Amino acid sequence: MRRLFWGGVHPPEAKEMASAAQVTVLPAPAQVVVPLSQHIGAPAQPLVAVGNQVKMGQKIGDGEGLCVPVHAPVSGRVIAIEDRPHPGGVRRAVVIENDFQDTAETALTPHPDGEELSPEEIRSIVREAGITGMGGAAFPTAVKAQVEPGQVDLLIVNACECEPYITADDALLRAHPGRVIDGARLLGTAVGARQVVLAVEDNKREAIALLEQELAGRQDLELRVLPTRYPQGAEKQLIQAVAGRQVPSGGLPKDVGCTVFNAATCAAVSQAVREGMPLIQRIVTVTGKGVAKPQNFLVRIGTTFGQVVEAAGGLREDVWKVLSGGPMMGVAQPNLEAPVVKFVNAILCLTQADNGEREDPVCFRCGKCVEACPMHLQPLYFYRYGSNRNLSQLTRYRIADCIECGCCAYVCPGKVPLVAAIREGKAMVKEGKAK
Repeated sequence: MRRLFWGGVHPPEAKEMASAAQVTVLPAPAQVVVPLSQHIGAPAQPLVAVGNQVKMGQKIGDGEGLCVPVHAPVSGRVIAIEDRPHPGGVRRAVVIENDFQDTAETALTPHPDGEELSPEEIRSIVREAGITGMGGAAFPTAVKAQVEPGQVDLLIVNACECEPYITADDALLRAHPGRVIDGARLLGTAVGARQVVLAVEDNKREAIALLEQELAGRQDLELRVLPTRYPQGAEKQLIQAVAGRQVPSGGLPKDVGCTVFNAATCAAVSQAVREGMPLIQRIVTVTGKGVAKPQNFLVRIGTTFGQVVEAAGGLREDVWKVLSGGPMMGVAQPNLEAPVVKFVNAILCLTQADNGEREDPVCFRCGKCVEACPMHLQPLYFYRYGSNRNLSQLTRYRIADCIECGCCAYVCPGKVPLVAAIREGKAMVKEGKAK
């Protein structure tokens, strides 16, 4: 197989489970839980109080600095502002009792002629719409689009969706290819890119055909079909695959003239600009052998994992683990009480048959993790020096450059929990620097 970046793996895709042609619209529940932290950066502060009536799309939280607002996904009454389960732990949230009227807020102004907007105006709309990276990174999109004139010449739309099982972006591309393309063009204007490339892996044949139809006769956006390989959807690997540019250690994509936005993020930008719609819903894949009817849902932010899983027929009896995200980078959930937030693209339900863990993990020093690492790192040393709390060696071997893609753990014959060890090692280094 042709490789466009170093390392990587090609695990079984398992995407056929939830790749139905239609996206099912999941009705909003009687109660939504909207965390005030759904992005990298400072959590938003509540702009409402218990007892307030809110409208769908109304801003209910915001803050300064690296922060984006959150909006009410339904109309109704605020019944609590308190700590609630979150896909990443426990976070403060606004709880809204749904009145099932979907009375809409009109604070965001639609701009059907968005081509006339300046880069600053586009970024302002994106920020006010609460848009963050929807591929899992959750970085504020308006901040990412804030670059110096001439700093970025290439914008890449990440439609690879390389992680097994997940088909949310594929479903989006099949349902709304024009919306993704439109958002990409708007973001291209926002960053001043001369070239926009939509990158998709070759296992999405129907989506590719629809995108080709949408782009026929147009020269302002290029469709690039890439051979399927994980983790091609990782930012630095995608830049290398598309542009042949390598982001330096500790560097950012803009350092090599690039910026990358997820396909769902682009669609959200289009809706925010053209329709005045803030980010209050997203497509989520519910899949795995542990759920009765795998499929893709259009879900309101604040709907709990349990409610989404129930709509997919519920869990099977032999469920082993439920993840927020995919099998390579997903985060295990202690229960199904956490709500869907902006960066949740999948709920993966695995069975005991999927359990590849072993009670006595051991490193054989075989070097497979080194061969698979797309960042040219040596994961076995992260495991060794993390166990010894050797912060200087963890730093020396560049643990901060690890993207936690899980390739090392996937190929490890000794089933060493490398990703967990790396996350712990990063936390130790961060704590050590803070002291």
